[in-house]
Amino acid sequence: MKHRILKKRHLEILLERIPDYVNPKAGLEQYKTPPAIAADILWLAYNLGDIHDKNVMDLACGTGIFAIGAAILGAGKVFAVDIDREALEVAKGASEGLDVADRIQFIEADIKDSIPELSRLEIDTLIQNPPFGSQRMVKRGADRIFIRGSLKISPVVYSFHMMGSEEFVKGYFERMGGKITHKLYYRFPIPRVYDFHKKEFKLVDIIVLRVIRT
Repeated sequence: MKHRILKKRHLEILLERIPDYVNPKAGLEQYKTPPAIAADILWLAYNLGDIHDKNVMDLACGTGIFAIGAAILGAGKVFAVDIDREALEVAKGASEGLDVADRIQFIEADIKDSIPELSRLEIDTLIQNPPFGSQRMVKRGADRIFIRGSLKISPVVYSFHMMGSEEFVKGYFERMGGKITHKLYYRFPIPRVYDFHKKEFKLVDIIVLRVIRT
């Protein structure tokens, strides 16, 4: 590896070089995960043994912050999956700029049609920041298919959700055969990106769950 990461802050500095969406799509609820949050989750996953030499998938990867971060931290194989070709192109360019493009396979796919195919990739760890359905352009409960699909694809899942849906999401994962091992709480900044946004930015309370398949 060309990057020697000794501290979480070192990782965050590298992740800050990943571009935002060129043309964010409201229907996909596209917002870049802040580098500080991404670094915190990746650092925890690394220290729990979920990254180094593991096959990692960044599902709904957007511009690839978790895929690239996992590659930097020494993942074995990394798969970056998204429905948006334009976002994948940005992610590819960022991976080249950070010298990890050779470690990442980029896959254009819609999870609704691709769970059987993705589940054959022998993934060890999956990280996902799916659409929450919190915006009016996104169907409410849009993250449910990600909950159902993620544990079919990987035995370890890190998953983003709205704080207010914590109990529902926890129960849903458990019904799918999952066990919650860790909970991480963040205030996620949403910038003014779309025409219907009235404020320059707002803070949204989110929870990230680490789930293992039982």
